[in-house]
Order: sequence, then C-alpha cells, then structure tokens
Amino acid sequence: MPTTIHQTIIRFPEIQLATRDSHKLRGYFGNLFKEQSPLLHNHLESGEQLYQYPVVQYKVLQGVPTLVGLNEGAELLIQLFLRIKEIAIDNISYPVLQKNIESRQVSIGLSDDLHAYRFETLWMALNQQNYTEYMKEDEPQQSRHLKAILVGNMLSFYKAMGYQIPDKIMANLQVTARKETQFKNNTMLAFEGTFVTNALLPSFVGLGKSVSRGFGTILMT
Repeated sequence: MPTTIHQTIIRFPEIQLATRDSHKLRGYFGNLFKEQSPLLHNHLESGEQLYQYPVVQYKVLQGVPTLVGLNEGAELLIQLFLRIKEIAIDNISYPVLQKNIESRQVSIGLSDDLHAYRFETLWMALNQQNYTEYMKEDEPQQSRHLKAILVGNMLSFYKAMGYQIPDKIMANLQVTARKETQFKNNTMLAFEGTFVTNALLPSFVGLGKSVSRGFGTILMT
C-alpha cells in the first residue's frame, strides 16, 4: 500500500538561471546555512561526505531556481524560508523580491496503476565503472542495463523515505543518450526521456546520481 511523505518546494520565479547553475545553488545555500544542518550540503563537520539520498535538492527548472525538501528536508526548508533574502551566483547578487513555498503530503509506493514520468532534467544513470560496461554492450543489453539501474534508483529513493516495497517494481524506459553533459569538468553520458512504472513517485524529486545538484528530476505526465 502507498504511504505519504512530506514535500516542500520553494521557487524564486523572478530570478532566471541556467540549468547548469543548480550546483551553484547548492553551494550558495549550503554555505549560507552551513551551521543549520548537514542535510543542506550533505557533508559532516569533518568535511566527510554523507553518502545517502539527499533530502534537500537544488534545481533550476525552466530557468527558475527551485529547492525541494523531503521529510526532514521539507521541515528544514520551512524553517529557512523567511531567512532567504538574496541569492548570490558567480558574484552576482539577486535580491529575492518574490518567493513561493508549497508544503504538502505526497503519496509514494507501489500502485495497482501505471504512472508515466518524464525526466525534466538529464538523468545521470552511469558511474565510471558501469559506463565502461555499458559501452561494451549491444543495444538490447544497454536497454536492460538502464532499466535495472532505474529500478535501483527507485529502490534507493524508497529506502531513504523508509518505505519497504511489498512487491516487484516494473518499469518501461524510453530514453536517449546525450554526451555533452559537463559534470565536475568531465564529459558525462546522461539521458533524457520518459518511463512508465507501477511505482508512485512525487514530481520534482530526483533519481540517479547527483540529484542534489538537480540531475534526474522527474515530473508525472
């Protein structure tokens, strides 16, 4: 049976940024509120990285800077909302003249129905290790490989939300690869497209790698 989680979304509609600036948003807010919580930047005080699904995610969606919080992250964004007065990116300060907050309970879990989603931002499915393996495969093998990775991404999301799936996740994936994506000064293979699944997922969450930096953001269609 599906369950619910808390989701908070903050948007800054009067500020326009490029999609690639998502990681700069993460750096700005992670530094601005660094004493508040490690959930904002996924690093401990020692500097060690927290290897867990990020419950605060930074995105630029259709040019609009967007923060998404889940459960603890949702509560955290509510606490910080009134304290956000400006956003500084590349030494340019953007005064926050308008900001919108939406806080709600959203359903997650396996469903008797099928749900269609699209990747609003590029999905980073592969790491260095499985990228090498992927490039050696023929097209049917690649398709099966990506489908398995997508199911694994959804399992990771559910685990982070404390949801135990009662049955098997089914998915049908239709994506195309784009090689020109730059990530940490490396050219990465990322994907755009859609998928259909019996997994119920909230719009605006990320799947795959580097979701805290805006990659893999999904929207229900």
